[in-house]
Amino acid sequence: MSYAERPPAPGDVDTSADPDFERAWGRAQDVPGWLKRGQARILWDEARALGPGATVLEIGSHQGRSTVILGEALRDKDGTVLAVDPFVEGKLFGGLSTREKFERNMAANDLGQVVELVADYSTSLRPTWDRPFDLLYIDGKHDYWTLSDDLRWSTHLPEGGGIVIHDCFSSIGVTLGILRHVLLSDRIVYERRSDSQALFRVGRPTPADRLRILAEMPWWIRNVFLKVLLRLRLRPIARVLGHDSPYDPY
Repeated sequence: MSYAERPPAPGDVDTSADPDFERAWGRAQDVPGWLKRGQARILWDEARALGPGATVLEIGSHQGRSTVILGEALRDKDGTVLAVDPFVEGKLFGGLSTREKFERNMAANDLGQVVELVADYSTSLRPTWDRPFDLLYIDGKHDYWTLSDDLRWSTHLPEGGGIVIHDCFSSIGVTLGILRHVLLSDRIVYERRSDSQALFRVGRPTPADRLRILAEMPWWIRNVFLKVLLRLRLRPIARVLGHDSPYDPY
């Protein structure tokens, strides 16, 4: 699908008033999850910039907080969100009960005709996948190997296609994958981030594009250090560094 006219050039997330986004964000906030407002705005702007009939592939849906944003953005475009999540059992993954919550949240927002659930591992689906899509959102398992494989989904994207990655520059596995497969890539460009939600695009990077990735390394090191402090129950020290939350920086 072709891209419609895009928002302004790379920089901070566009925070200009958008009543449609505010309505979508209001609905998404009713869904438990870790997606922040600025992060949701990246997804919204990228999905809204797509042409009619566009498709977004989302890897990792959990209860559907980000799926609601994407679905609302594509609703009047007759678009589709392909929500890929295996919903396996376990504390970190949610299991069958999380799938039921996801399906209820889609129904509550009347997104049944927009969102298509693909209940499987992204790494299992990718080798034989043949359906085109226009925007890739990666928020799956955060280890180096899975992120490295998930980045290979970008081969399906057209030139200029967006790749949005959550927990980028806050997760060790994800950031190592970015350093290995994006910093040295000749076909993926880093644009910007909102907290740990980072936007990349299919294209030929310049030296300045690569330097922007390296410029995020001090922030990444800070986030990893904060995670260590939280694991050691040293929240007072984390607060000194500006992190006043029991949760990991994301």
